[in-house]
Amino acid sequence: MVYLVDTQIVIWFLLFDNNLTPPIYDLLIDTNNSILVSQVSLFEIAIKQTIGKLPELDKSISELTTIITNDGFDILPLQNEHLAEYSTVPLLPNHKDPFDRLIIATAISEGLPIISADEKFSLYQNLVTLIKA
Repeated sequence: MVYLVDTQIVIWFLLFDNNLTPPIYDLLIDTNNSILVSQVSLFEIAIKQTIGKLPELDKSISELTTIITNDGFDILPLQNEHLAEYSTVPLLPNHKDPFDRLIIATAISEGLPIISADEKFSLYQNLVTLIKA
């Protein structure tokens, strides 16, 4: 199966965070699955690092990209189709995060389920399959 992970899942995986439940961890490391990390997540991580929101993740984006690919994940480049799909993702009053919405648009465009621990992603279950972490 092919899955798209949201940024929080990538961060938890990289940090060996206990919030990543064993079933989700097992799904991520199962070599029968293909795990995709959007370039959007790397951009979000870079921004958070720059503004001091991720002091525990002290690797450069280049280093993180190498670690992510060495861990068997694939980087999904941002495509024009993902950007075009962005306008179809409802702008909800209680969820305006542009990174989340672009990851959701990417999942819709690619026809992929998303693995996420973010409760706000459940607001879009009519548009995309959500695997709750």
